[in-house]
Amino acid sequence: MKNDPRQIIADSPMSVLQLVVIGLTIALNALDGFDVMAISFASPGIAAEWHIDRAALGIVLSMELIGMALGSLLLGRVADAIGRRPTILACVAVMSVGMYMASTATGVVDLSAWRVFTGLGIGGVLATINAVAAEFSNAKNRNLNVSLMSIGYPVGAVLGGLVAAQLLKSGDWRPVFLFGSAVTACLLPLVWFFVPEAVSWLANKQPKDALAKINATMTRMGHATVDALPVLGEDPSGRKVGTDTIFSPHMIRTTIIVAGAYFFHITTFYYILKWVPKIVVDMGFAASAAAGVLVWANVGGALGGAVVGFLANRFSLKAVTITVLVASTVMVNVFGRGYTDLATLSLVCACAGFFTNGAINGLYATFAQVFPSHMRASGTGFGIGIGRGGSVLAPIIAGFLFQAGNSLPKVSLLLSFGSVVAAVLIYILVMPRKGEVNF
Repeated sequence: MKNDPRQIIADSPMSVLQLVVIGLTIALNALDGFDVMAISFASPGIAAEWHIDRAALGIVLSMELIGMALGSLLLGRVADAIGRRPTILACVAVMSVGMYMASTATGVVDLSAWRVFTGLGIGGVLATINAVAAEFSNAKNRNLNVSLMSIGYPVGAVLGGLVAAQLLKSGDWRPVFLFGSAVTACLLPLVWFFVPEAVSWLANKQPKDALAKINATMTRMGHATVDALPVLGEDPSGRKVGTDTIFSPHMIRTTIIVAGAYFFHITTFYYILKWVPKIVVDMGFAASAAAGVLVWANVGGALGGAVVGFLANRFSLKAVTITVLVASTVMVNVFGRGYTDLATLSLVCACAGFFTNGAINGLYATFAQVFPSHMRASGTGFGIGIGRGGSVLAPIIAGFLFQAGNSLPKVSLLLSFGSVVAAVLIYILVMPRKGEVNF
């Protein structure tokens, strides 16, 4: 196995190029957080300019999530088929064009279409960069690096909120999308020059000139080259390695469990993310104060992702993820008690964000660990795509519960159960043994 480039990467210290790649996955994930916050901040200006009601605005706000779900489901498979590098480049280009064209929209229909288009690119990127973060990491730091990639979302959300607030002072919502398009476009040359095709994907797919490409990348990373491609044999059950899919008998149980866990927890996560501003305003605070509380929730989320990554590097990923999911349930219920003091409310939301987003990061690391390289983007994409259904349902379910007269503590209790169900599903999940590298 010492002539296997995947094993060399797993056993060797991280090189500068590998660290740069991990940094770029964080930046790419931040685009998702920026875009979500940007459209939220721009929505009042859109509604005022076009004189549309809340129902029509709600449709516009949901279009990106639909695009993300489709992009994750479909383009994760593309990344496993044609490679990580071309998929990321194409998806980033789609995102940049979609954001730019959104700034040219003149009505709900064309804006919605471009939001779906942008979401396709984001969904494809999310499915692919999870695989990239895992495959450019060594075994020692894999869980940490995947978790660090995941904190890009709350970091992008915080920065997106701050930038959008400044850009919107002009009274025009279009500069928000123009800025997003420009920043996204700036990442294209960085990905082009600093993200080679993943060695793990080349070793498993073995396309034309795979050995030469593998050795070129190994040289760039400062690792030893290899004399031959690894042999893709059969495992003890007779299953040909590298040919099964996420829905094959060997994998379908794992696929359903991790997708279900992500789906249920994301309902809890998006309940906090989407309803905090409205709940804070209903408590009697100003809208500006509500925005500040949401920023603190994202700051907590970024810290939670980093801490979960460090803990998962030192302890069992499964145990850490279950613990954070249970803590997420507790903190959502603490938030549901309601507070009259803004400082206390901000602290509680930061803690809720810490655990809810920390659990998201644990689930991302779980995707990377349970799916082998040749289906990692497909498995991650399927889980994220299904999970986006939870992101759409969460604010709707909470809205109906509030409309029916349920109190904040009761609604928070009911929505917190998503994290509990996710914890149970992760508990029954069979994961690779600690230290075992899933190629």
